[in-house]
Amino acid sequence: MTDPTAATGAERPEAAKGPRPPTDLDRQLRDPVSAVLDSAHLGDIEGAFGKISVGDIGERHSLKKRLLTFAAISGPGLIVMVGDNDAGGVSTYAQAGQNYHTSLLWTLLLLIPVLVVNQEMVVRLGAVTGVGHARLINERFGKGWGWFSVGDLFVLNFLTIVTEFIGISLAASYAGISKYIAVPSAGVALIAIMASGSFQRWERAMFVFIAVSLVQIPMFFLAHPRYGTIGHDFVVPGIHGGVSSAAVLLIIAIVGTTVAPWQLFFQQSNIVDKRITPRFISYERADTVLGSFVVVIGAACIMVAADYAARGTRAFGNFTDAAGVAHLLAARGNGLGTLFAILLFDASILGAAAVTLSTSYAFGDVFGIRHSLHRGFKDAKAFYLSYSLMIAVAAGIVLIPGAPLGLITTSVQALAGLLLPSASVFLLLLCNDREVLGPWVNPKWLNLLAALIVGVLLVLSGTLMATTLFPSVNVTDVFVALAVALAAAGVVVVIGLRVVSRRSHQPILPPAPEVTEHEKLTWRMPPLTLLKPVKWSPALRVGILSLRGYLIAAVLLLIVKAIQLGGG
Repeated sequence: MTDPTAATGAERPEAAKGPRPPTDLDRQLRDPVSAVLDSAHLGDIEGAFGKISVGDIGERHSLKKRLLTFAAISGPGLIVMVGDNDAGGVSTYAQAGQNYHTSLLWTLLLLIPVLVVNQEMVVRLGAVTGVGHARLINERFGKGWGWFSVGDLFVLNFLTIVTEFIGISLAASYAGISKYIAVPSAGVALIAIMASGSFQRWERAMFVFIAVSLVQIPMFFLAHPRYGTIGHDFVVPGIHGGVSSAAVLLIIAIVGTTVAPWQLFFQQSNIVDKRITPRFISYERADTVLGSFVVVIGAACIMVAADYAARGTRAFGNFTDAAGVAHLLAARGNGLGTLFAILLFDASILGAAAVTLSTSYAFGDVFGIRHSLHRGFKDAKAFYLSYSLMIAVAAGIVLIPGAPLGLITTSVQALAGLLLPSASVFLLLLCNDREVLGPWVNPKWLNLLAALIVGVLLVLSGTLMATTLFPSVNVTDVFVALAVALAAAGVVVVIGLRVVSRRSHQPILPPAPEVTEHEKLTWRMPPLTLLKPVKWSPALRVGILSLRGYLIAAVLLLIVKAIQLGGG
C-alpha cells in the first residue's frame, strides 16, 4: 500500500529504479500493514463499462484511451449525484415548482459549486487514503467525535431511506398498485441487487436506473417550458410571493436534498470499494463534475414540470405530495403523469440503494467488519444484514396506516440542510490534515471557498431558527443581519490567525511536502496507526463545540417548525 518508513508517505525514490515504476499492487504486497480495512478493496478496477488492471500504469495519450479509462472509472460521481435526486428530491423540487413557479431555480445554479467542491474533496480522500469517511473521522478525531458525527449520519440516513419508500408508495398509488405490494417488492429487489457479490453487477444495475431517470428530458419539453422566464429565474434570485418562513424552510430543504451529508460518506467509500487510486483522480473528478450538472438539470426539469402542472389552477401554492403532482400532470395529457410517476419510482429505488449502502459502508468502517460489494453474503454477513435490516424497517414504517408521509419527506430534507455544515467542517479538517493527504491537501483558495459555503449554510439555518422563535420578524432582515455578523466573525478569525502566525513565526498551515508528479500520483496514506495524532487548538475545540450545540438547537427548532407547518 505505502512505504511506512518514508518521511512523507511517498514511495522511496530507489523503488522507482528498475525496468518499470512500482505499481499499487507492488506496494500492497510489499507492506504487511495497510490502511485498508477490507482486503477486497485492493486489486483491479472493475467498472460497469470496463476494467483496469492494477498493474496498468501506462500513459493515456490518445483520446480513445482516455475515453475508455473514463468509462471504466465513471460511476461513483454519477451515482451519488443522480441518487441525490431521490424521492425526497423529487418531492422537494416539485413543491418548489407548484408553490413558487420557477422562481427558485437560482438556488440550483448556486448549488453546482457546492456540489463540486464538497464531492471533489471526498474524491481525494477516498483515492489517497483507501479508507472510508466514517473510519477517518473516528481514527483522526477520536471515538467520541466520531460517534457524534457518524451518529448524525445513521439517524439522517435511516429517515432518508424512509422517504425513499414513501416515494415508492406514492408512485405505486398513482398506478393503482397497493403500497402493501409495491413497498415489500421494492425492498426485496433492493436487497437482491446489492447482494450479488459483484461490484461490477451492482454498478451496472445503478446505471440502468440512471438511464431510466432520463425520462425527465421529454417530460421537460412536454411541459411547455417558458424559456424566457426559466432563463431569468436561473440567474436572478427571487421568491414568488415574497420572502416567508415557509420559503426559507423550502430553500433549506432544496440545499439539504441537493447536497446531503450521506453523499460524502457514500462517494468516498464507493471510490475505495471500486479500488480507484490517485493515478485516476482526474477521471473521477470529471465523473463528479458531470454528475453535478446532471443532478441540477434533473432538478430543474422537475420544477418546470410541477410549475406547468399547477399553473392557472387552484392547486398552485397548495402542494400535497409528489403523487398529487403526477395527477395534476395527468390532467394536462401527453402522458406527463405517467412519466412523472416513473421518474418518482426510479428516483426512489436509486436513492434507497445509494443511501442504504452509504450507511452500511459507514457501519463497516466504525465496527471494523468486512464491507465490500466484491464479497458475497457468506464473506460479509454483517455488512449485508445491516443493509437488509435498514431496508426492512424503513419499508415497515411506510406501511403504518396514517403516517404523515408528506411532512416526514419535507422535514428530512431540511434536516439534511441543517446538518450539512457539521459534516462539511469535518471534511475540511480532514482535507487539511497533511498526515492523511500529504501532497493532496487543500489549496488555500479551496479552503476559502469551502468556508464560504459552510457560512452560507449556517446563515440559512440561523434564519430558520429565528423565524421559528419569532414568527413576526422580517425574514430578509434576519438573513442580512446573520450574514453580516458571520462575515464579521470570519474577518476577526482570519486576522487573529494571522497575528498568531506572525508572533509564532510559523505558518497557519505547514507547507505541503515537495514531491515529483510521479510521487504525487503514487502517494498513499500510511497505515492509520503510524500517523501522528491530531492536535486541536483550544480555539478550534471551542468552535467545534459551539457548532455542535448550535446544530442541536437548530434541529429541535426544525421539529417545532415542521409541526407548525403540519397544522399541529
